[in-house]
Amino acid sequence: MPSEPLVDMSQFDFSKPLYTLDDIRRINPQRHEMEQLSAIVHVDESTNTIVGYKEVTDKEFWIAGHMPGFPLMPGVVQCECAAQLGGFFARKYDLIGGDYLGFGGMDAVRFRKPIFPNSRLDLVAQVTRVRARKLAQFRFQGFVDGNLMFEGEMLGVTVNRDQDFG
Repeated sequence: MPSEPLVDMSQFDFSKPLYTLDDIRRINPQRHEMEQLSAIVHVDESTNTIVGYKEVTDKEFWIAGHMPGFPLMPGVVQCECAAQLGGFFARKYDLIGGDYLGFGGMDAVRFRKPIFPNSRLDLVAQVTRVRARKLAQFRFQGFVDGNLMFEGEMLGVTVNRDQDFG
C-alpha cells in the first residue's frame, strides 16, 4: 500500500525554482548524462525536507535501450534522481561532510507506476536520521501529475577522495 505523501506537492510553484541546474552543479558533482535533477523548488531546514524535480525528456540516455519502442524510466535512474536530491540537501547544509555523498543502501523501495519521457518527475526527500557525520538516512517519493510513482528509503554515506577503499 502506498505511503501518505511526505508533503503536499500542490503547494509548490514548480515554475519558480529556488535552485536551478546551474546552482545544483555548484553542489552536486554529477555531470552530463548522470545529471538527474533539473531544479529545486523548496527547502525546509526545520523539517529537513527538500522538493525538486527532474524533467524527463525524450533525449534521456536510456530511451533507446529501456525498452525499445516503449521507453520506461529505469527504476535505478528513478532512485538516482532521489539520491541526487537528498545529496544536494546533505551537501548544501553540511549534514555529514566529506567530498561526496555516496549510496550506502536502499530499503523499502517500491515502484508504483511507470514513468515515461516528456513528463516532470516531482521529487521529495526528507532526512530521518544523521549519524556521527558519517551517514544520513532519507525517505523519498517521486510523483508525476500528483500520482505517487515510487518511494523508499536511502542511506547517504561520506565519501572522501583520499579514502582507502581496500
